[in-house]
Amino acid sequence: MIYGVACVIALVATVAALAQLTGERSPVSTIVLPLGLPWVGAHFRLDALSSFFLVVVDLGAAAASLYAIGYGRHEGEPLRVLPFYPAFLAAMNLVVLASDAFTFLVSWEFMSLASWALVMVRHRDPDNRRAGLIYIVMASFGALCLLLAFGLLAGPEGGYAFEAIRAAHHAGPVATLVLALVLLGAGSKAGLVPLHVWLPLAHPAAPSHVSALMSGVMTKVAVYGFIRIAFDLLGNPTWWSGMVVLILGGITAVVGVLYALMQHDLKRLLAYHTVENIGIIFIGLGLALAFQANGMALAAALALTAGLFHVFNHSLFKSLLFFGSGAVQTATGERDMEHLGGLIHGMPFTGFAFLVGCVAISALPPLNGFVSEWMTFQAILLGPDVAQWGLKFTIPAVGALLALSAALAAACFVKAFGISFLGRPRTAAAERATEVDRFSLASMFILAGLCLLAGILPGFVIDALAPVTQSLVQAGIPVQGGVPWLSIVPIAASRSSYNGLLVFLFITASAWTATLAIHRFASRAVRRSAPWDCGYPDANPITQYSASSFAQPIRRIYGTNLFRARERVEMPPPGDTAPAHFYLELHDLIWEWLYLPVTGAVCLLADRFNHLQFLTIRRYLSLVFLALITLLLALAIWD
Repeated sequence: MIYGVACVIALVATVAALAQLTGERSPVSTIVLPLGLPWVGAHFRLDALSSFFLVVVDLGAAAASLYAIGYGRHEGEPLRVLPFYPAFLAAMNLVVLASDAFTFLVSWEFMSLASWALVMVRHRDPDNRRAGLIYIVMASFGALCLLLAFGLLAGPEGGYAFEAIRAAHHAGPVATLVLALVLLGAGSKAGLVPLHVWLPLAHPAAPSHVSALMSGVMTKVAVYGFIRIAFDLLGNPTWWSGMVVLILGGITAVVGVLYALMQHDLKRLLAYHTVENIGIIFIGLGLALAFQANGMALAAALALTAGLFHVFNHSLFKSLLFFGSGAVQTATGERDMEHLGGLIHGMPFTGFAFLVGCVAISALPPLNGFVSEWMTFQAILLGPDVAQWGLKFTIPAVGALLALSAALAAACFVKAFGISFLGRPRTAAAERATEVDRFSLASMFILAGLCLLAGILPGFVIDALAPVTQSLVQAGIPVQGGVPWLSIVPIAASRSSYNGLLVFLFITASAWTATLAIHRFASRAVRRSAPWDCGYPDANPITQYSASSFAQPIRRIYGTNLFRARERVEMPPPGDTAPAHFYLELHDLIWEWLYLPVTGAVCLLADRFNHLQFLTIRRYLSLVFLALITLLLALAIWD
């Protein structure tokens, strides 16, 4: 009942937000409630930007709720999920609607705590407890950074309402510090490298429908927070701020996909791919900031549209993929790809939906992932028109990183689908797998259909985003809905265009023609022959390609430096029938070099200050007196 009611409410909210976004004038709606700070109140505002992100949040919430009606029956402890699930959905909506700093931060913390409770559902598992601890620490760090950023934006006058912040002038060191704090605060929640360490731990720990919301939706709420502050509240950007965001986005995209390629756990692989896609989104946002600083309004609108389009696309195909992984886990009890294989026979519908998600996230036409990445490349091609030499070198370099990440993403999802669904079952659980319930299949096929529609009819999505770009960069790319043959022409027909519908029709016609030709003109004689078996006639499933062997070439190219990958093989001597052993050692250098030293320093300081808990009353009073004298001296010197 809870999931059903949540699904209906989310659908109503999606339709209302879509109507607000695509209306002729898209009026701004505001409301002030007598809550929050006494002299401020709780401000809520529905404009073009919040309307778009409400569509993303509530569409993902509706799909997850529909999926959970069937998936939730397999949850071992549903009473640990149901109270926090609607709270999580409500909190994400409140963040997007908030229009003052206090309401925004309270809603942000509400979202973090509700999602933390969902991560800790299986709290008896030590890995889940560790994931929950790291997540709540990183969430608290991010909230502190946002609190400091809003304090700087409010200034000495304490204008915490967004209208007051928007009217103030922010420049120089204050703007620089605010941007750095927002990158730390929103970037930690979104998963920017090196602030991503909680994400591949927390997302797999949660139930699959919650994982889909955290990965496909909650990270987009963090992107909303960055856009709201950097594009709306902070004022006109500087070119170097765009360069910083651009570099962070490029590094995040490549590092995220390389980490994903090394994974065997299907949900952990998907979580790392969220890091990669967040990097792609921030590449678009960094380009928009850089172009806006150079007065290139049309280019800024194109880059921002590409980033927002990828926000929408990622929410669709990442939710679809997490639903598919949840279906696999329900049917087999496994997340390790080394224990799967051959699932396409027992789970054909799940396999087809998962394949659609894999093609979409690999940015292959005619699905939606291709369109947003293609538009990002079109924006990168406008890079030579900027004035600063730093950007002239940075933009092509980040374009190369984006191309590399796209190629590696395709390899990663060939691995994910091939190892999990193709070949022969590697375990008895995979061999016994059967299809999941109709609610789960319905949610997956709805998202798969939306991936196709957004890929073959992208012009309508682009036109819906026009009010958002108009409000943030005061420009929009030309209307796409009226272009002949439903093509998209983001700049000019002489420069670039794409027609997803024609590509889809060509692929469909080619496939049908080839199929009919083969069936019509091929020999009808039945012929049997031993298939090519790579030189191994043994039918044991262990002779197949594994997840480790699939990633070995890429691991040997990139893993030596990025992961300090070490491989060791122990071969028995000739004549010995004992099995050979392969050992692989990988290191997370970001965790080992950045977070472990910080953790060690905190523990060391805590041990040093621990004796302060056992002082006498006289010594406590002496410390209070010394602190008071110190503060008074500081005030006297300041005056």
